[in-house]
Amino acid sequence: MKKRTFFLLSAICCLLTVALNVQAQPILKTHVETGDIEGVIDGPLAVYKAIPYAAPPVGNLRWTAPQPAQPWEGVRVCNEFGPMPPQPTRPGRTADMMSEDCLYLGIATPATSVNDRLPVMVWIHGGGFQTEWYGGDLWKYLAMRGVVIVSVEYRTGALGFMAHPELSKENKEGHSGNYGILDQICALQWVQRNIANFGGDASNVTIFGESAGAISCSILCASPLAKGLFHRCISQSGGSFAPWSDKPRSLGMDASQKGAESQGLAFQKHLKKKNLKQLRQMDPMSLCDGNVGFAGFWPCVDGYVITDDQYRLYERGEYNDVPVIVMTNSDEGALFAPGNMTAENYQKTVGSIFGSWADEALKYYPGSTDDEAWHGFGDAFRDMGFAWPSYAWVSLQAKTGKSAAYAAFLAQPSTMSFSQDKRRRGVAHADDIMYLNGHFLNQADKYPAEAAVSEIIQQYWVNFAKTGNPNAKGLPYWPTFDDSKPTTMQFSNGASLIMRPNREQIDFVDRYYKAKREETESQRK
Repeated sequence: MKKRTFFLLSAICCLLTVALNVQAQPILKTHVETGDIEGVIDGPLAVYKAIPYAAPPVGNLRWTAPQPAQPWEGVRVCNEFGPMPPQPTRPGRTADMMSEDCLYLGIATPATSVNDRLPVMVWIHGGGFQTEWYGGDLWKYLAMRGVVIVSVEYRTGALGFMAHPELSKENKEGHSGNYGILDQICALQWVQRNIANFGGDASNVTIFGESAGAISCSILCASPLAKGLFHRCISQSGGSFAPWSDKPRSLGMDASQKGAESQGLAFQKHLKKKNLKQLRQMDPMSLCDGNVGFAGFWPCVDGYVITDDQYRLYERGEYNDVPVIVMTNSDEGALFAPGNMTAENYQKTVGSIFGSWADEALKYYPGSTDDEAWHGFGDAFRDMGFAWPSYAWVSLQAKTGKSAAYAAFLAQPSTMSFSQDKRRRGVAHADDIMYLNGHFLNQADKYPAEAAVSEIIQQYWVNFAKTGNPNAKGLPYWPTFDDSKPTTMQFSNGASLIMRPNREQIDFVDRYYKAKREETESQRK
């Protein structure tokens, strides 16, 4: 009898264990508005690699706002990532990996029930609005900390950001360009309608991105079209606060739709085409590959997606006021400084960029020797392209916003970097990605300090996504930004608070942009 009872209890325990294991499986099959889908298991996560959130932007849908995705019958198995948007080819990025049919998103979820209501983090990739891909990473190390990750693709290059008078004429609102940003907004709308079926909470969405993805996040924070679609934002190396003019975009000066349209016409002339119809008939790679010989497409101030100079919008409090973390890296420019930079070329470059401000610029970014010129170029690029926009963002929101603004500075010494130049002396542009994707956590024995910083950053990021506040027990306290106090969280051999870094250089860039802003505004009047 005792033996029979023992076997019966053992059997019940086994059944309970099996039931619990089954119950603990992440959501592998679910339904979205266009049909049933099935993902794949990746450890404790269910991963859906390619869900169409909009119709393929091909044919007459090229250079239009994204249209609804079409429904399908049966179960769509999402076990392979969608193609990259057409972009310059290079090793590991060949034309057969690209397609104009690119509007997909990927999801990684640890949720075991649609009722879990986990925080959602929506990733927008970088690449200068010209390159890269949503399938590069689904940030599973973040997902395993209890959030649903969504990574979205958007149109890049000429296909994503070309404005043109004919396009403006055929659009009922009279706008063109910014199709890539409209894709991002469309994806965020899709998340609102569908993410609950992956165990996500549509009322707790954090957008985050790096480089052009961070600039996109900044644009979304000020676009009336994105209002209510997200509730927090994390920016890594990017912000959109430069002044604008009616000329094509240049370094430090954004373009109005009029300026972007003139760029579109110049592109049409470069391609020897007569009109928009002929441009729509071209192969997409003929518009976007590196050998086209024409680049630089970028979001423009169209009065619709981007309504004005974002600096002025923030001064007036006209933005989507959500909590933000804004981070830059200590040596962003090391990835961009030309390896063969000479003191002579540097002097000419500074003159062409800063004009009458060149002499003052050289005080803050000196370059009397070739080595000094390389660092001067990199530091100026860091501050104009990344550090100053980030400072403008947190400082303006601290003054005019109701939501918290946190500033961060990644300065962890490491031999690992995307910049291979031995002159690098800090964290280069894009190196921050390695602190989020497990690169250092997987090699903690080889990179113990980097792994420790990676752990800290990931905890802060996920805490912020969950509550809008990065702080939690066991982490150094991180106050909101106050330019008069040490409130910038520096990640270097741990985490500690410092005053705003590179203050003198940033203040110079601030004065420069203020003058350029006033100059262009005076011209418009």
